[in-house]
Amino acid sequence: MSRGNLFSIRMRSAKSGGHISGAEGIYERNDISSIVKEYTDRALIHDKGAADEIRITVEELKEKPKKISSLPLFTLNTRNAEAAKKAAKAILTSIGITERAVEEAFGALDVGITMRGAMLMNIEGVRLEPDLLRGVRVTRMGITQKAATELSKKLGRLGLNNSAVKEALVLASKVHKYRMVLGELCISDDPNYTTGYVATRTHGYIRLPHIKKRGVPFGGRAFFITGGEVKDLIKYLQITPVLINNIKPCEGVVTLKEILERKAHRQP
Repeated sequence: MSRGNLFSIRMRSAKSGGHISGAEGIYERNDISSIVKEYTDRALIHDKGAADEIRITVEELKEKPKKISSLPLFTLNTRNAEAAKKAAKAILTSIGITERAVEEAFGALDVGITMRGAMLMNIEGVRLEPDLLRGVRVTRMGITQKAATELSKKLGRLGLNNSAVKEALVLASKVHKYRMVLGELCISDDPNYTTGYVATRTHGYIRLPHIKKRGVPFGGRAFFITGGEVKDLIKYLQITPVLINNIKPCEGVVTLKEILERKAHRQP
């Protein structure tokens, strides 16, 4: 990206009051028109149906984005929801998150209520976000053109070069730059997208196929946190602009043992 002014472009769409889709990124001024059209088209063509309400925000950034690396990406060969849940629990508990917290997160994501943002949980499973019905939305994040090209090439070799993977990786990479966040659990609310993920600084971004059955129209995110001020974390997640400018390795299928044996990953 050039040194000119950058803009945060955010889209949220709904149908009959229910969430349909969202998208966002950080772009240059010349990209605004094409991105707004792309985001509008996405809201009108979705597995959940065409949105009847589309909100697009275009905001000039007043703060220079922080440049960070992406998390490394891996895939576990989980064949059903039980295997995915077992793997998620093993990964998250290996860094100090309690089984109770992981169970609480899965339970909250299984009740059929899709929040606009993520849950914040301590390592014991206690919810900490100010609004338990809305959660905390992560915004003002993007990826440089050079890094996006590199990411597309790496994901293309794995058959994963799609917006769902790329956008989730950008989000998780921003989230885990903040030391207060220990781990993340995510299940898509797209009824036809059945691959979830867990993420930690120690292990990276780990895709978990078949984390839910096809046709289930709800999901969400849980961030497991420890120490520090929740209000400072929320300010970072919602306000601080971040750009991915370096892509870590994107690998194919690995075993759970290989994931658990990974040493701590440090982002620049």
